[in-house]
Amino acid sequence: MLTKGCFGMTVPAHDSPTERFTDVLWDRTEVLRKAVDDLEFLRRLGDGTLEPEAFRFYIEQDALYLAGYAKALALLASKSPDAVTGAFWATSSATAATEESVLHRDLLTGGALPPADGPATPSPACLGYVSYLTATVATEPYPVGAAAVLPCFWIYAEVGRDLAARAADVLTADPTHPYARWVATYDDPAFHESVARARELVDAAGAAATDTERAAMIDAFVVATRYELLFWATALDTQSWPAS
Repeated sequence: MLTKGCFGMTVPAHDSPTERFTDVLWDRTEVLRKAVDDLEFLRRLGDGTLEPEAFRFYIEQDALYLAGYAKALALLASKSPDAVTGAFWATSSATAATEESVLHRDLLTGGALPPADGPATPSPACLGYVSYLTATVATEPYPVGAAAVLPCFWIYAEVGRDLAARAADVLTADPTHPYARWVATYDDPAFHESVARARELVDAAGAAATDTERAAMIDAFVVATRYELLFWATALDTQSWPAS
């Protein structure tokens, strides 16, 4: 069975009793995820050759992004279909706003990275991504919002696992390397458990959704994955705002 996506794409309906809906989402973003894997930024982060200035810029943008992402997750929690689901998204929001932000603040102020030139402001990719997630969660049905926030969980986990493998030699040689704590955080088993739970909730949302909502969920997951790619790519190939 085929349904029409919000962007004019023909997409498969989720009518298989064995296939997980999140597997459909993952398959639809294979090309985008391969592009993430091939980014020079991640290659150089993994082998320890990334310039400290580039890493600082990324961490600054990630801190700004997480502040907005936490708000989107809190809003998603308020729209959740039951208290248990809402508690997960609310807890994830609190983690993004507290534990992860502490890691970013420590990296930025601990002296391992170059000092800031001035206050950090959102890049076009950062602002676009946060704005898209906030608008989607606020204006679309719960299942669509849940699909939109999932790439940040899932792709970060996969990137972190891959980086941890590639950075093993670097971290063995220098456990105090400024990238070590970031890599360790996103390859932490507890983080991967939260990713698994987020997938379960999106699977449940897909099972309860209408065909139209499932098509919109696919579209939202694809768009958010595009923003994931842009966010990583512009950490090295930075984009400037037009001069005012």
